[in-house]
Amino acid sequence: MQNTKNDFYNHYIALDWSKENFALASIRNNGAKYNVEEHPSSIKKLKECLSKYSGKKILTIEETTTAHWLYVELFDLVDKILICEPYYNSLLKSGPKNDKSDAVKLCTLLRHRSLKEVFHTTDELYRLRKLVSSYDDFIKSIVRLKNQRSAMFLSEGKDHKKEKILSGNEINLFVTQQQNLIIEQTEGVRKEYVKIFRKLKRENQTVSQLNQVPGIAEVLSVTILSVVIDANRFEDKYKYYAYCGLVKYKKDSGGRNYGKRNVRYSRPLKSSYKIAANAAIGGNNDVREYYEYLIQNNTSIEDARNQIARYIAKVTYAIMKYKTDYRPYQWRENME
Repeated sequence: MQNTKNDFYNHYIALDWSKENFALASIRNNGAKYNVEEHPSSIKKLKECLSKYSGKKILTIEETTTAHWLYVELFDLVDKILICEPYYNSLLKSGPKNDKSDAVKLCTLLRHRSLKEVFHTTDELYRLRKLVSSYDDFIKSIVRLKNQRSAMFLSEGKDHKKEKILSGNEINLFVTQQQNLIIEQTEGVRKEYVKIFRKLKRENQTVSQLNQVPGIAEVLSVTILSVVIDANRFEDKYKYYAYCGLVKYKKDSGGRNYGKRNVRYSRPLKSSYKIAANAAIGGNNDVREYYEYLIQNNTSIEDARNQIARYIAKVTYAIMKYKTDYRPYQWRENME
């Protein structure tokens, strides 16, 4: 039901869902009065409410931790579900603040096509986001613990790389012993994550193809695919650059240029391409040669690194969109 290209809907419906209750606001295409109802949170009751609407209907929900679960549960009950970006919904900040009023305001924005959609899908690849998010949180916790351990040794004027245990007093001994124990345990967990990423590389053709790009290993391959899922949702590579946070928008008004402003972007993608660029530059590959070419042509180091990140983004975008293998030295084609 979600593939409709017709923008006409008989009913515009907005859902405000919380752990305790949900509010549902709706208005007919040619109506002037909102219908608002509120019930204790129950997915069964919500489905009953949506089933009462006849004709074509579009439902909007703000992006929250429960948004994807609701998207999957309600996917077949309406003609389109639009998960919207709360950051842009300024109307919700005005007037009274409660579930019913929020649902009405959201319904108004939906009817006037003033919502910015957040990508959701029932594709199984969407589940990879949970794996990537969990791995990212896990790595951050390990890094934080190792930094704390390093700080403990530095506070005593010692090097943690040369000594495993910080002796001298009972507290230092106990703390460093516990830190070492946790670090050893987490290393085993990290290896289990790596096994899953390698398995995905063997089983998923796109992950394997992304892994061919210099600077992109298994983890980055899965991370990029988990965020993008369907490259066809981006009109061209420039829209993809913006989504990755690799370009800025110009600010022009009245014939004057007011510089550039940052784009709201995907932080995992920007981080992935920055990491990939640094890894590729440090290796022996065609991307490193491209970097050296840029430096020789008087490109600053910062601009060259940014251009390398955009280049890797461009080739991975093409790989995901056309399901093709990586072709080395593509950058030379633009020089000819």
